[in-house]
Amino acid sequence: MGSPGGYRRGVKAPATPSLRGIYGSLRARFGPAGWWPAKTPFEVCLGAILTQNTAWTNVEKALHAIRSRRLLSHRALHPLRAAAIARLIRPSGTFQVKARRVRAFLDFLESEYGGVAERMASSRAVTLRAALLRVHGIGPETADCIVLYAAGLPSFVVDAYTRRVFERLGLLRGGESYDEVQRLFHEGLPADAALFNDYHAQIVVLAKQVCRKRPLCASCPLDAVCAKVGVARA
Repeated sequence: MGSPGGYRRGVKAPATPSLRGIYGSLRARFGPAGWWPAKTPFEVCLGAILTQNTAWTNVEKALHAIRSRRLLSHRALHPLRAAAIARLIRPSGTFQVKARRVRAFLDFLESEYGGVAERMASSRAVTLRAALLRVHGIGPETADCIVLYAAGLPSFVVDAYTRRVFERLGLLRGGESYDEVQRLFHEGLPADAALFNDYHAQIVVLAKQVCRKRPLCASCPLDAVCAKVGVARA
């Protein structure tokens, strides 16, 4: 019977991999994988709120509905009440809840940055993140998506894929808070927005294609360094 981490007694586990080494292996396999699919920083912000608890395909439908009505800007959406926004974003799911969150963000962007999402880039990452966390309905992951992808500031995004991959690698024990997981990356990597962007995208690609709920370990670029915690082995 294997151990909890998946290794039989007497079988030496792989050495703990470095964050830089992991990134290098992922980049070598998948190439550049930078993310966020949007044309403007405002569209990133809107998408980050709409993608909460739903698939990206549903967000795309909602964004298409807004875009087709020529409303995909702060100037066009800001005058609308939450009920009108809800009708526009219905495909994103829980649309009434998200409409109130979008409404709160629109007011935040108006009061703090004159409605211009590009101006967020002039803030410090930690300052912008703290301000976003005070906006109704914006939690750590959504805030970091806005900071990193819309403002281009270094704040590593943590999601379920990050936890799955790094728990299996043995770099997380499981049960850490969001900030604890993020600290792993902030302390182990240079504060570089482009690096954080591509690194997170690499994790997403790995989790979707290889490190699935039922992982395809034999084809994984991290197979040699992965502790495979919680993964059954023959």
